[in-house]
Amino acid sequence: MSYREFSLRKVKQDFNLTLVEGGRFLPQIEPILPSPMLAEFLAESIHLAIAMGSEKARSELIISPILFEIRKILNRQISFFSGEEFNVEPEVGLAGFCDFLISLSLEQLFIEAPAVVIVEAKKENLKGGLGQCIAEMIAAQRFKRLFEKYLAVILGTC
Repeated sequence: MSYREFSLRKVKQDFNLTLVEGGRFLPQIEPILPSPMLAEFLAESIHLAIAMGSEKARSELIISPILFEIRKILNRQISFFSGEEFNVEPEVGLAGFCDFLISLSLEQLFIEAPAVVIVEAKKENLKGGLGQCIAEMIAAQRFKRLFEKYLAVILGTC
């Protein structure tokens, strides 16, 4: 079993989760304006990615440039990975590939704890991708525990 086989219902049941809908869970923060280079790139690429309609196009033309910019803003104090295998507990289905993963590590050659953000680039069915994203978030939390770098919060989006 892999991450992509988790539906929202299955991940909730298998890992005894409580889903909380609505409300704000992130603190209010000041927005950061994109660099002129990113803004110009996205002005051209977003329409193309939508027209192409594939998960791969959205990953390459929207998400990856934004994550690259975040890494630059944070003075390369994070690492980000695209399409990396992230096998944490294969026996319970916490194995497979993540579209994107951000780690609070400078290490860029391999994923090192703590992994803090998981991004899934879903084509159109966001609800369908929630189970996969949540399973990856659980894996990130367990991965941190393996290295005794536990953080209470893992962020995920699809």
